[in-house]
Amino acid sequence: MSFGDYNRLLVPISKQDHIQGRVSTSVTLVQYGDYQCSTCGEAHQLIKAIQQQVNDLCFVFRHFPQPQIHPCAQRAAEAALAAAAQGQFWQMHDILFTHQQALGNDYLVEYANNLGLDIPQFLQDISNQVHIARIDQDIKSGLHSGVTAAPALFINGIRYTSRWNIEQLMAAIVTTSN
Repeated sequence: MSFGDYNRLLVPISKQDHIQGRVSTSVTLVQYGDYQCSTCGEAHQLIKAIQQQVNDLCFVFRHFPQPQIHPCAQRAAEAALAAAAQGQFWQMHDILFTHQQALGNDYLVEYANNLGLDIPQFLQDISNQVHIARIDQDIKSGLHSGVTAAPALFINGIRYTSRWNIEQLMAAIVTTSN
């Protein structure tokens, strides 16, 4: 594998990804993220702002929890997927990033309850770790594309390596879409 491969998204977007927008759009952002990582929280705010400004945007979120530095990240990812199983991935996704300091088990149940999820099912999914393989798949796909830490962002399959601010990210998106 050449060094250049580490700047490319090597695992294509598929139906099992969490996708906002149409895959056929001119700009696709793929983010590898960790719900407990403060930089990922800032990236989440940036991407939300960009989604307001760019109509033709496809956003894909892939899990990349880093439990060695963020002990609640793996469980938070499981909670997002347990919510996804009940059709509420993006709602839970936003809540987890909004409440990054409160990702303990009690909070996760509270968030699920606030979303009106089936709590026994939600708890069963988490206690049986039914979504671990899916999270591991995202992590492997990230590692395959050279991701070593979250957040990592790919714009139309190319790793974004500039500063994480609205001006530079928008400039990169505009350049890519032309």
